[in-house]
Amino acid sequence: MTPSNPLLEFPGLPRFDAVEPAHVTPAIDELLANARATIQAVVTDSHPATWDSVVTPLADRLDRLDRAWGAVRHLNAVVSTPALRDAFHANLPKVTAFYADLGQHARLFGKYRALKASPAFAAHDAAQRRMIDNELRDFRLGGAELADDRKARFKAIQEELADLAAQFDEHVLDTTNAWSLYVESESELVGIPAEVKVEARSAAEADGQPGWKLTLRMPCYLPVMQYADNRDLRRTVHRAFATRASELGMNPEWNNGPLIDRILRVRKEAARLLGYHNFAEVSLVPKMAQSPDEVLRFLRDLGRRAKPYAERDYAELTAFARNELGMSDFAPWDFAYAAEKLKASRYAFSEQEVRQYFPEDKVLAGLFRVVETIYGVTIQEANAPVWHRSVRFFDVRGRDGGLVGQFYFDLYARAGKQGGAWMDDAINRRRLDATIQHPVAYMTCNLSPPGSGKPATFTHREVITLFHEFGHGLHHLLTQIDVPGVSGIQGVEWDAVELPSQFMENFCWEWDVISSMTAHVDTGAPLPRALFDRMLAAKNFESGMAMVRQLEMALFDMLLHAEYDPDTREPWESSEALLAAVRREIAVVPRPDYDRFVNSFSHIFEGGYAAGYYSYKWAEVLSADAYSVFEEQGVLSPTAGARFRDEVLARGGSRPALESFVAFRGRPPQLDALLRHNGMTMAT
Repeated sequence: MTPSNPLLEFPGLPRFDAVEPAHVTPAIDELLANARATIQAVVTDSHPATWDSVVTPLADRLDRLDRAWGAVRHLNAVVSTPALRDAFHANLPKVTAFYADLGQHARLFGKYRALKASPAFAAHDAAQRRMIDNELRDFRLGGAELADDRKARFKAIQEELADLAAQFDEHVLDTTNAWSLYVESESELVGIPAEVKVEARSAAEADGQPGWKLTLRMPCYLPVMQYADNRDLRRTVHRAFATRASELGMNPEWNNGPLIDRILRVRKEAARLLGYHNFAEVSLVPKMAQSPDEVLRFLRDLGRRAKPYAERDYAELTAFARNELGMSDFAPWDFAYAAEKLKASRYAFSEQEVRQYFPEDKVLAGLFRVVETIYGVTIQEANAPVWHRSVRFFDVRGRDGGLVGQFYFDLYARAGKQGGAWMDDAINRRRLDATIQHPVAYMTCNLSPPGSGKPATFTHREVITLFHEFGHGLHHLLTQIDVPGVSGIQGVEWDAVELPSQFMENFCWEWDVISSMTAHVDTGAPLPRALFDRMLAAKNFESGMAMVRQLEMALFDMLLHAEYDPDTREPWESSEALLAAVRREIAVVPRPDYDRFVNSFSHIFEGGYAAGYYSYKWAEVLSADAYSVFEEQGVLSPTAGARFRDEVLARGGSRPALESFVAFRGRPPQLDALLRHNGMTMAT
């Protein structure tokens, strides 16, 4: 009897406890073959195109392929091994080629055009009409209207871009994991928090080395930069981090510079094949913003308002470093250290003091309390096969006890795991005859793990990150749309997709929320109100610099894809020269000449934010304005929560995001709340 393949077991949860690299190719080959057979059956059906004859059978087959390949992609991101990476790369070209062919399939395109033109189109509900319109748009963006020779070239470009993106991400992961520094004398680690040193000691022992092992993973890197009194140590670690995946890094074979040049060239070629001037125009077709010029005006208007505050922040920081820390030669590796010292001096607290009050279980209970109160659901821990022993699994249930959705929490940093924080869909909601396929989400962070017999504790910044990712998860989980392609986060304009996540961050600054989610890891005492008040006073500490940093990245991204020509090297001689020009325009913090930030800017070269990084600020306008309703009606108002759930979260991509926002807020978005939340109410 042939053993079953866990990647082919439907409709249950993924069998992460059983998936092996050897399962990947047989499963993907079978699912691709089944999908192609279904497409052939759909396009050869001589009957008039209907929803049930076109959309339903395709959705059934593609859902299985998406779920299996999504599980493989997820495992490669969170528990990467050489064998799993090989299996992923062996199948990536096949999956990419399949979707490229699907997007160019002339006969299938014809079926969707027939659906649009049929008298029955008007009888479909709004979500179904939106899905059909999106499909027609995506066929055009996929090259379906190109001549055959151009279709072939466009398909080759898509396959190459998928491979380049995977290489880019792996270079960042590999160079991050490969670098380490063994420190033998504890005197060199003065100032670094005790729990960070405990983890570093354990890491060194695991390698059979004396002393402490420092790495570039965020739970180690950031505390070193913020707290290490040893300036030479900070300089060493800073340079290693800033040169990751570059020609200046420790592994030249992981230099992303050539990949960046190639990615930009083929993106430009793809845009020209589709009849657009540049890739930015292509990127904006399915977004709220209408043109690169509109985005650039938006970013520069925010920059004009924020830069005076950023300049003030930086002047205060450099003066403090000079006068109080004796740093007449203030350097980039001093920035985070001096900022932490200034915050502690001005507000009499540090992130490390605060983190003692945020143990994992209290934080999760507080997060769940917010969600349960405003959205009328309950969250319960449950059991499911997982990919790592630290992963937790939960059910979300409605007032009647019925299942709404489920999610995985993978919270801790570890070797073999991609850096950063993200949410992704494991299973999408859709109707299956008389039943509903419930949504399932992955929520992934890289927070500090537990150690020395104590639970994991989070900085307030990490708590905010957790709330942010959970906001994405709620957008996926609380959808009431059953139509494939527009349920949950599917079909939501990319520059609106951050609305629910940034919205959730606001609750981390409310005493009614924070007071119930803290307990000192040693004493159990709740966070003192006086300490919270100091945190609140420091909320906008250096917010000007933080905002212009985001604007710097967003401007760079949009100009890179709208105005920079990678072939002629105009109007800048390189992407690095463009970044330097953007920094002269908007930034206030000097960068060292060895800084190679672009080489690890995964958001725009691997993560889907190409010509879309502005979305963070664009959506922050929406989120701040939406949250003002809760400020007016009560932070934990079930009435406001029900409206936000019904008009924004539940609607998914079934209607334009602006319509959902206006339905909730009663008017178009305004900038005032964002400026107020950032302490810039007097900006002009």
